[in-house]
Amino acid sequence: MSKSGYKQFYDRNLPHIHPPDSIFFVTFRLADSIPKAIVKQYQSKKVWFENELRRIDNKKDIEPSEIIENQQQSLLEFRRTWFKKYEDILDKTKDGPTWLGENEIKQIVAEKLHEDDGKKYRLDAFCIMSNHVHVVFKPNISKLNLREVIKDNKAKFISDEATLPQIMQSLKGSTARKANLYLKRTGSFWETESYDHYIRNDDEFYRVIKYTINNPVKANLVNNWQDWSGTYLAERLKIKYDTL
Repeated sequence: MSKSGYKQFYDRNLPHIHPPDSIFFVTFRLADSIPKAIVKQYQSKKVWFENELRRIDNKKDIEPSEIIENQQQSLLEFRRTWFKKYEDILDKTKDGPTWLGENEIKQIVAEKLHEDDGKKYRLDAFCIMSNHVHVVFKPNISKLNLREVIKDNKAKFISDEATLPQIMQSLKGSTARKANLYLKRTGSFWETESYDHYIRNDDEFYRVIKYTINNPVKANLVNNWQDWSGTYLAERLKIKYDTL
């Protein structure tokens, strides 16, 4: 296979929704923090969204790139619209649990996020609200530590580094056990679904960071992001944001 042919093969077999070498913005929330009717509506639309992603991905070698890009942009707008709807509901917190508002629970989540910094990802920022968490990080998985394997006559790439789903499973599992123990309760602590979005360029990165750390300000809980105990910003980024 020629070098250019191998690159096309390689790129086609890389994960497209969770590509390596990417920075992610992830939002995860407490179980039952959004009315079930709204969740059901979202899930049906999410199935459509994922089917569209697969359809577009299958057509990328035959459709003009401009058409593919326009379709992908439309799908991104769909996700942003639903995320905003979720965020508005979560910030109003009229119904559902608000355990993350307790300092001890907030500390459990913050400690786990810091514990995996460097081990599984580079931690850029997070904000722990009363019923949901925003986090921005860059998983250690990259094209440099991927290796090709053949399974069922199909080629794919794997890595010893944790993938995004593995990171979230560990994060939510560990914190749920500790939080439930502290609260003397059993049952689901986190909602299974998480919202994740990979950041495509520097401008978007800075917008997402600003959004994350200013979440308590937007919710009228504090006047300055630095006054919220559940907010973290990496030292290397503070110079840029010390006036926000």
